[in-house]
Amino acid sequence: MNRPATPPTGLRARKKARTRSTLQQEALRLFLSQGYENTTVDQIARAAGVSSMTFFRHFPTKESVVESDDHDPLVVRLIELRPAREHPLDALRHALAEGLATVYATDRDTLFVRTRLVLRTPALRARLWENQHATERMLTAALAARSGQQPDLPLRALASAALAALTTALAVWVEGDGEAHLPTLVDEAFLALRP
Repeated sequence: MNRPATPPTGLRARKKARTRSTLQQEALRLFLSQGYENTTVDQIARAAGVSSMTFFRHFPTKESVVESDDHDPLVVRLIELRPAREHPLDALRHALAEGLATVYATDRDTLFVRTRLVLRTPALRARLWENQHATERMLTAALAARSGQQPDLPLRALASAALAALTTALAVWVEGDGEAHLPTLVDEAFLALRP
């Protein structure tokens, strides 16, 4: 997931967003052409027309250029906009589906490449749990804010289940070389969570 949820304002913010996007695009291009392990930060920076120091101002590590995206604020906003009486799992399902539909329509190929890289690259796959833990906490906090309750165990369990459904759908999508319709796979995965 690559595009900011809201366009940055101001010349400096737009330039920073453009540099960040260029770094990610060039990194993905190089990872595809020569492999993740064979690509250096210096090569990515050079391809993007910036210094290695500039790369590290945007991304703390090589792994983060693949893992980082700006879609979390979009998902949080979509969760908070769901009706207060809606079951938290339904709120997650609808918010994630809407956010995914936006990304799928505009950045399908980038989403596929990034997901495939994470699932097939040991260095990235090893960081998956850490990233999912952070996402689970973000989803839990959004649910809690939406309902005015504490981020308790039941909300965390629902956020974890929703994240597992999404991650499984993404894995099945990549295993099928992206031929299936990802939003449909996500719907099917969420339906499996219902008794």
